[in-house]
Amino acid sequence: MSLLQSAVSTPSTVRSSPSLSCAAAHPVVASYSVSSTSNSFLLRSSSLKTGTSVSTSKNNKRRGAVGKVKSSLETAGATVGQVTEVTKDTFWPIVNAAEDKTVVLDMYTQWCGPCKVIAPKYKELSEKYLDVVFLKLDCNQENKPLAKELGIRVVPTFKILKHNKIVKEVTGAKFDDLVAAIETVRSIYWERWDCEPEISA
Repeated sequence: MSLLQSAVSTPSTVRSSPSLSCAAAHPVVASYSVSSTSNSFLLRSSSLKTGTSVSTSKNNKRRGAVGKVKSSLETAGATVGQVTEVTKDTFWPIVNAAEDKTVVLDMYTQWCGPCKVIAPKYKELSEKYLDVVFLKLDCNQENKPLAKELGIRVVPTFKILKHNKIVKEVTGAKFDDLVAAIETVRSIYWERWDCEPEISA
């Protein structure tokens, strides 16, 4: 009696990371007016309500294959223990893949002095809090839709999310305030939102 053997191959996922243009060549947002302060730069823009797009992924296992299966977070393109650069296309899929993990987003620009000063400290936080997902978004012309959606007015701005909801916000390069906000959100388990959370600085 002959045996039929079938090979099951796992489709590969190709991710493209659109390069972010330098702010010198493409101004951050044409409709923004800019004024500087000691710890931040002020941007004028309209604030839109945050929305989410649902992204689902299934791990197809090759029959008989031995190896480590990537988590949904890794599949989405983020790695715990480091800062992941996101774009308007990759941000929400990563946030959804983070599930119940706390997510921190650093919204910055290439020309912002305070943004450059706090960047190394932000990287250190990503290496310290391994239960938190650290992201950064260059608020250039290409990422203008997401910047407007999240309601950015000042750079740097740090948005802290839990279960796909923005629950804390820190404006300016205020490291101690950022650490305190992260600690607060980490200490609370948000089982369910029955209403929109109140964002506090």
